[in-house]
Amino acid sequence: MSSDEPTKDDVVKKPDSEEKKDDNDPADGEELRFTPEEEEALVKESDTLKQEANALFASKQYQDALNKYDDAINSCPKYLHYPRAVIHSNVAACHIQLEDWKEAIKSASDSLKALEKLEQSDPRLQTDAKKDGEEKTKKEDDDVEEEIISSGASRAAPASELVDEEVKKLEANVQRIRCKALMRRARGRTEAGGWHNLAGAEEDCKALAAKPESLSPADLRVVRKQLRELPPRVKAAQEKEMGEMWGKLKDLGNGILKPFGLSTNNFQMVKDENTGGYSMNFQPGGKSQ
Repeated sequence: MSSDEPTKDDVVKKPDSEEKKDDNDPADGEELRFTPEEEEALVKESDTLKQEANALFASKQYQDALNKYDDAINSCPKYLHYPRAVIHSNVAACHIQLEDWKEAIKSASDSLKALEKLEQSDPRLQTDAKKDGEEKTKKEDDDVEEEIISSGASRAAPASELVDEEVKKLEANVQRIRCKALMRRARGRTEAGGWHNLAGAEEDCKALAAKPESLSPADLRVVRKQLRELPPRVKAAQEKEMGEMWGKLKDLGNGILKPFGLSTNNFQMVKDENTGGYSMNFQPGGKSQ
């Protein structure tokens, strides 16, 4: 088992709404910063708790693992977005095993939000466009001084390569956790069902399918299977919920129109098959109810 998080296969099997308050929400105020010594102690405590939770998960004690992960997240400083993303993803794995789909969706979403915050706050994880602009400027500067680069500067090149390697490793870890969180959220949404959740699961699977190199062969098969099965389920759920909504509106409308000798039978909803939208036609001959 990975030192980061559970890898049990059925956590991400067939990804067949939503949220408690996000503990990363900036509305909570300024994030408390700790001294290096305090931070180190908190990280060590959080990591120890996480490892204990991993062991509980491996032994199928999912509720106990969940409680221990909660302790780990509470010990981890809020500004350390990557380790918090890992723990939130692990929490989602526990909720999946406990078949608490709503909480699984929430925890997976919290993991993805933490990764977004990491990418926004860590200068090493800038957008490609910004990186390209800086690299272009750097190249132009380098071209000017190409002839006068000292031998000492040349010997310093390996240090730069080391930094690049660290950045690549961080990017790979971020993508790995993002895929796990998306797989778990898709699973939770598919199991929870309903138009909103099923449509969200389809979007999660599309995001995963866009990065096939980041998925294991088994996960990629699951994603492709879901992308075949989800669209008709989304359509059926949409039609069902629209029908239920229209039934409720019809009952309400009949109550309002009855004093005027009218009913919703006087109004016909016509669907435009090209756009999927609806228009309303008035039919004077309809009987009141």
